[in-house]
Amino acid sequence: MSAGFEKADTSSASDALPPEADLQTVLFDAVCDSLSAAFVIYDRNDLLIFASRQVMEFFPVPGDVLRPGTRLRDFLGAVYDTGLREQTLVHQVVSLSREDWLSQRIASHWRERFESVERHGADRWVRFLKRRLPNGYGVTIISDISEARKREEQWRYDLERVQLTEDILDHLPFPLFVKDRNLTYVAVNKAFCEKYQTTADEVLGRKSGDLFSPDIAKRFEESDRHVLETGEMSVARQRQIARDGTERDIVSRKHRIGKPGRYFLVSTMQDLPRDGSDLDEFNQASEITASSNQTYRRAYVPVPNASQRREPAAMEAIVPENFSGRKILVVTADLAAETAALRTLAKYGFESCSVRGEDEEEKFLDIASCSGISLDLLIIDNQMGMRCLELAERYGIPALVMDGFQIANELTFQIARHFNRNGRGGTEGDWEITTTEENVGLQVLVAEDNDINQIVFTQILEGLGYRHRIATTGEEVVRLWAEHRPQIVLMDISLPVFNGFEASRLIRQMEEGQGTRTPIIGVLTQAFERDRAECAKAGMDDVIMKPVSPDILETVFQKYLMDEPIEVRS
Repeated sequence: MSAGFEKADTSSASDALPPEADLQTVLFDAVCDSLSAAFVIYDRNDLLIFASRQVMEFFPVPGDVLRPGTRLRDFLGAVYDTGLREQTLVHQVVSLSREDWLSQRIASHWRERFESVERHGADRWVRFLKRRLPNGYGVTIISDISEARKREEQWRYDLERVQLTEDILDHLPFPLFVKDRNLTYVAVNKAFCEKYQTTADEVLGRKSGDLFSPDIAKRFEESDRHVLETGEMSVARQRQIARDGTERDIVSRKHRIGKPGRYFLVSTMQDLPRDGSDLDEFNQASEITASSNQTYRRAYVPVPNASQRREPAAMEAIVPENFSGRKILVVTADLAAETAALRTLAKYGFESCSVRGEDEEEKFLDIASCSGISLDLLIIDNQMGMRCLELAERYGIPALVMDGFQIANELTFQIARHFNRNGRGGTEGDWEITTTEENVGLQVLVAEDNDINQIVFTQILEGLGYRHRIATTGEEVVRLWAEHRPQIVLMDISLPVFNGFEASRLIRQMEEGQGTRTPIIGVLTQAFERDRAECAKAGMDDVIMKPVSPDILETVFQKYLMDEPIEVRS
């Protein structure tokens, strides 16, 4: 029987394979393709019966070593000769010789069950699954698990970052809490729990209304909403009475962090000085009247002379009866933003509808065009693709680009500003703000290479009435600055050709000896201290964070464009 088995194995190695053997090979290869893995099958004499062509995707071995009848030792020797095995041995003190390596591998093939993972190169992990069947036949399955390992590593890194963040927050000496866009507590530190004599479980997942009296909760939420909607920092002074009756004066600061549609509110608290003195911030903060008997302090921007400070321009009020019957299409995949937008539009008499993608938008606009329906405005979520804007341009429909939070919370103001601005025809009673000279130069130079951000800057600056130009590279911003000498530069730090830091340094070099200095404001995506320090080192005067809003830009302009004479005329 042994001779007969060996005879069968020898025949399998011949060049003239029967048709059914070819069919089996094709079927095995198809299975390997579908499983994205390589199979090696060998008999009890360690002669290859089948080796899929996918083996060569893992090891660049000669094709003839994959043929039936090849000794397992010769196949493994060819794998050793590719050099890939050295990368799996980098942590061994002494590299194995070829014979020792082959002996180890063949021994593993004779184990009933054996599994190993090897790292081939910087970012590739290969899994070997070996089985020796009771009848002596062996099977090895080779698969690439790089993506799974990368996900596992990323998950581990994320978990470590979360743990590190929690440790940092818990070691801060002052109370801190974080709320999401729905004003629900999502994080608190130990100092907060100790200050309020509570536990994290009692706070997380709840809102102010669950923890404080209705009047206090309402005041907190008014301030929270203001920070989330405008991106301004808020500072407030409060008298706190602890459960033990102890009274203390504290100051709380609130900041907005995150990206459009994923904003969070971070608030910190600090005891006021025991001598009763106030903080400098309160002398520079604007006082906002919330009702007839309530006021609170809001964001401030320090200026050299407090008497120069101007209050932000008031938001334009929407007049519902003026816009009744206008047709608006909302394009967003954010269900919460869509629901809030349609509810707001219906409240003010707009005829509105929504679509959730580019294809739906195109079909809707095509049907509306064929039916003779004229749309007045498209509201486009900035998470959608550029094709949404291209479709609006193709059909000749004005478009406003907003993030999901703005669609849900700032829609009234944005639409009012659009229709008020575009509906003015110069009739008597219309008002406009202009400079004292008719032919004045460029006011704002924006350095921004992202298409969506360019549109956002354009809409905001046009709405605020500032003359502006947009540069898409560091080289272009320096050239436009030299040609137009703008009154202020909004500088994105990540620009092609050369970045915003280099562009700022070049501008400062060109200003030397001229006696003038153009304010340069760095526009950052994330609030890293190293970026802030680099901005100052490059000669920038200040920084603001993305995403920008009308209030943020207007506050910056109030600080740095104070010298321009403004007149209001009818």
